[in-house]
Amino acid sequence: MTRRASRVGRAVALGALALALLALGAWALAPKPALYEGVTFATLVTDRQGRPLRLLPAEDGRFRLFTPLADIAPAVQRATLLYEDRRFRWHPGVDPVALARGAWTTYVRGTRRVGGSTITMQLARMRFALDTRSPFGKLVQCARALQIERHYGKSEILEAYLNLAPYGGAVEGIGAASRIYFDKPASQLEVGEALALAVIPQNPAARFPATAAGRRELLAARQRLLTRWPSAAAALLPDAAGASPSPAAPDAENTARAQLVPVFRSPSQLPFRAPHFVRDHVAAARLASPSRPAPAEIRTTLDLDAQSLLEARIRDHMERRRRDGIRNAAAMLIDHRSMEVLAQVGSAAFFDAEIAGQVNGARAKRSPGSTLKPLLYGLALDAGLIHPMTLLADAPRRFAAYTPENFDRGFLGPVLARDALIHSRNVPAVYLLAQLGVARFRDWLATAGVGGLRAAEEYGLALALGGSEASMEELVRLYALLANGGVYRDLATRLPPAPAAPPRRALSGEASYLVLDMLRDVPRPDAARLPGSPRPPVAWKTGTSFGYRDAWSIGVAGRYVLAVWVGNFDGTANPALVGRRAAAPLFFAIADGLQLGGAEPSIAGLNLRQVDVCATTGDLPGRYCPRTQRSWFIPGVSPIRVSSVYRAVWLDTRTGERSCRPGAMGTRKVVREFWPAELDAVFRRAGIAIRRPPPWSSECDLDIAAATGQAPRIRSPQRAVAYRARRGVAGQGVLFAAAADADARALFWFVDDRFVARVDARESYFWKPRPGRFTVRVVDDHGRADAVPIVVRDV
Repeated sequence: MTRRASRVGRAVALGALALALLALGAWALAPKPALYEGVTFATLVTDRQGRPLRLLPAEDGRFRLFTPLADIAPAVQRATLLYEDRRFRWHPGVDPVALARGAWTTYVRGTRRVGGSTITMQLARMRFALDTRSPFGKLVQCARALQIERHYGKSEILEAYLNLAPYGGAVEGIGAASRIYFDKPASQLEVGEALALAVIPQNPAARFPATAAGRRELLAARQRLLTRWPSAAAALLPDAAGASPSPAAPDAENTARAQLVPVFRSPSQLPFRAPHFVRDHVAAARLASPSRPAPAEIRTTLDLDAQSLLEARIRDHMERRRRDGIRNAAAMLIDHRSMEVLAQVGSAAFFDAEIAGQVNGARAKRSPGSTLKPLLYGLALDAGLIHPMTLLADAPRRFAAYTPENFDRGFLGPVLARDALIHSRNVPAVYLLAQLGVARFRDWLATAGVGGLRAAEEYGLALALGGSEASMEELVRLYALLANGGVYRDLATRLPPAPAAPPRRALSGEASYLVLDMLRDVPRPDAARLPGSPRPPVAWKTGTSFGYRDAWSIGVAGRYVLAVWVGNFDGTANPALVGRRAAAPLFFAIADGLQLGGAEPSIAGLNLRQVDVCATTGDLPGRYCPRTQRSWFIPGVSPIRVSSVYRAVWLDTRTGERSCRPGAMGTRKVVREFWPAELDAVFRRAGIAIRRPPPWSSECDLDIAAATGQAPRIRSPQRAVAYRARRGVAGQGVLFAAAADADARALFWFVDDRFVARVDARESYFWKPRPGRFTVRVVDDHGRADAVPIVVRDV
């Protein structure tokens, strides 16, 4: 060899070494690429048991469901490696043998195009959107494959490939393909199904299972792979560092199962369950990460069995009531112990545009009708205004310019508080709200989760009868509050539940218990309550909005709260939309199907006592009360007092008048009923004959009469209310009303000791106000009096 040749040889060798070092340096310094950068994934929404509700597509509209390698069946991994890259575990990202064979077939023989790409090279092409049809593009693909192999292990690369590979149409990734085509997770794929899916990425357009031609091409390719499966798959076990288990090689049983031809489900048959719930509670969630995304599955609290039952019962109810013009309904079921939503149906038909089916009736604001009354009674119990046996007046009553009516346009007369709630009487409810204060009830509703409320004065006393708006979700939370002993908590829709706001007390446990105890005596609409029959396990209430636009039924049974609404989203009125007739049958059809029920709540730890009360007055029995019964009350809170209705009086046997000389000759003692004057009038309107107390004898002076009986009690005006005087505006004025004793015949009203009116003891009076501070006083015709300070402001 000449000296010149020797120098050339050394230069070539040094150049080759420099190129090798340069390539090695470039390989060592290559930055780590993110395998999923810019890639978004679909979200699989399931019920609490993992059953699919809906597969929400990724942001680009593709069905790409991230699945960790550990959750992909080993048969899928083997079949993919066998079909795509048998030497995957040993090459550095580029397989020279495969590339040489591909180049020879494509460019020398020219028979067909063969790429010779490894799984890593295919991942590089998908990840970096490379055009690999030219030699230069193939070189770039090889370089990118080496870059990926530099930073990632084989299991990570295989995992990324299986999550990004195309499987026909808009389906990408084995997780989505398994769910869409076979309705199962990738971990449960059978061998035959794994072989079928493994051949799709090589030609996803021609092997799309949703078309007949695609299935024929796919099954032909699967058959070719099946012939190689028994002998070759055993050598394709994951390495020791892989995340997948290493099961035994395919045996005769696995081979037999591989022969089974799988049945593909069309992508158009994707599950679409609980559409309102999924859309409004879950659809906004999207899980993506620049490196490795978390598993894109959201497990909800929904119970698919309960959901199916609610949907079926609503369909049946709509079919039966279609002749009545009833076309839409919504329902919701929760477990009040955990506040988990178990079922939610937003409309009778999601895809029915004629009924605006895609509106979620469970979240729409509607008039709640009388469904708020139990909460009002709970507040009245806590405020010491009533106990369950308190006697209320269900009679025509005027509250300033407002005169409420009952649903049946009639009146029951004197009625116990529990019966007023059970029979949903409007006038007693309005009276309680007037005593409690509209602003107080409105503010309580706001703190208990009812949103969008206007100022209290915009509702007035109609707030007791559904004058506001509330959604079904809000009403369910309110009734869950009763079931949870007065503690308010937010709803939960996902498992495990996200951290929630701390619970807060809104009612006492005692008031909550008493309200539910009363509601358990509301009779079912389909059966008469027989004396001595067991109480129904459901504490429930109906509601009907003004104008017959909304019919409600909602209740508590065991650990559940169930709510039903029937109506029209456009607010169309329909006389058939009455809570007890339109919503209650659907409510109990669902309740009976779910077998709702359970033991009644315990009073352990509650400050509740039972006492004997006078059965007709609700007060503690006096000496002359004819009959008693047991009643709950809250010690220190409930307005328990001795009944003064039944009193012994001495009558003059000659005149029949009331004598002021007890026990004197010519007198006898009798028991008479001294009902308050307002209730005496109620009795008369109800057609109940009550013997009024006899008048005092003319021999008795006023001091004796004033020393006996009950003084009048001013009901209006109230000391806590600021009244307004509008200059130059004619109005009805401030209502003067008082509850007088039964023997009172007349009431005399004074303002700052100035006489303003004389009225019958059963009547009220409207005083035209002027700005200032005043003392309003009332005196009956026996000299008994009451007074209250008021404030009138100038407007």
